[in-house]
Amino acid sequence: MAENSKEYRRQRIKYRVRKVVSGTTDRPRLTVFRSNKEIYAQLIDDVKGTTLVSASSKQKGIASVKVNKIEQAKLVGKLIAEKAIEAGINSVVFDRNGYLYHGRVQSLASAAREGGLKF
Repeated sequence: MAENSKEYRRQRIKYRVRKVVSGTTDRPRLTVFRSNKEIYAQLIDDVKGTTLVSASSKQKGIASVKVNKIEQAKLVGKLIAEKAIEAGINSVVFDRNGYLYHGRVQSLASAAREGGLKF
């Protein structure tokens, strides 16, 4: 990977954040991945190395709704919060995955907070 590329920069930021942010069973890590078209969120237990809950904009309830990408991220945030509370998870640590806390990442996080997750 070229050292001046966007991917390389994001990878460096991601590793820097991941040195500090780690998920446990009672407080998993809410990580966000954003592609050009879709957005994905996962609750990860780093101790066991497992994904506890996941949600994405490709799921039936969200993919069928025709909205812009920021609104789509809000729907994914609400969905991940619903699934987490259903699984008995109330508190998480947020991992922005090297992305700026802005736009789609911010709207997903705020929707997850409104849905009842604490971070």
